[in-house]
Amino acid sequence: MAFRKVANGRPRIAEITPPAAIAGGELEIRGVGFGKERRPRVMLGAVEAHVLVGSDSFVVARVPEGASARELVVACGDQASAPASCEIGVSIATNVHPVGNPAVDAEGGVYTTLSGSRGQKTPVSVYYIDASRHLKPFLSDVMNASGLAIDREGLLYVSSRYDGVIYQVTPRGAMSVYAEGMGIATGLAFDAEENLYVGDRSGTVFKISRERQIYVFATLEPSISAYHLAFGLEDHLYVAGPTTSSFDSIYRISPAGEVTVFYRGLGRPQGLAFDAEGRLYAAASLGGRKGIVRLVANRPPELFLSGPQIVGLAFAPGRTMAVATNGGVYQVSVGIPGRPLP
Repeated sequence: MAFRKVANGRPRIAEITPPAAIAGGELEIRGVGFGKERRPRVMLGAVEAHVLVGSDSFVVARVPEGASARELVVACGDQASAPASCEIGVSIATNVHPVGNPAVDAEGGVYTTLSGSRGQKTPVSVYYIDASRHLKPFLSDVMNASGLAIDREGLLYVSSRYDGVIYQVTPRGAMSVYAEGMGIATGLAFDAEENLYVGDRSGTVFKISRERQIYVFATLEPSISAYHLAFGLEDHLYVAGPTTSSFDSIYRISPAGEVTVFYRGLGRPQGLAFDAEGRLYAAASLGGRKGIVRLVANRPPELFLSGPQIVGLAFAPGRTMAVATNGGVYQVSVGIPGRPLP
């Protein structure tokens, strides 16, 4: 596509991809008049981004820490473009250690873990971030808390990859053992009948009925880190489990336990979530670009949000998304509703 300069010679932004990012993410900006003789500058509000690639029609800029403005400007000398829209995530938690999706309650509060290395007892196992973005210790005494899920009654379920125990926790923090013997238990997800599915990263997906009967639902290739689970609109279970390959798959498992490959070709796919239209979002890299990838059947995948070290995501009220990295949690306005609880 060819672009023409506007009459006054100001830079003009035609497109920003992806449309959202968190700190450390990279934005590709296309347009015209960005500067042939000098390097352009990219501003996110009052914060200047680091320009990695700069040309007259194409710029790659890295989002700096502390940026939160929704408007991006490209400047060259004393000329600046009109602001263009770009959603930048706001940090709502630091010094945590998620290893998968956060869990979001009906009030918009976010649960996340301080998982630690294997066998490490952390002072807090699960934190709660309330709707006002206050981070509070919520749960202790779970070794290597990993997967999180919330049922229709608002009870939280937490997996331990250390001892294979699944814990059930009330909103007030009262904890009890829900199931044991789940191997290296990581990802959790509920189906429409409120059966709980547990990903044992050594190669098994378990199904736990509401009567707490345990079944082997499916077997998969072992993962080097975790299984990540999410249910789609047709009550099929989707599973990501990074291996040593850089060309990993997301699996689709039917209600009868039949396993097929939904998509192959992502780098280190981790947390999964569906929006209300049934589109799948995966924390992964696509063509070397890291962030959250959106996958729709019969369409090429696209990078939806840019950012490093993303391990999980969850849609939240207000058409926002909670994005978990391996050291923090961000809130991003995405304008898309998530899939309701099954």
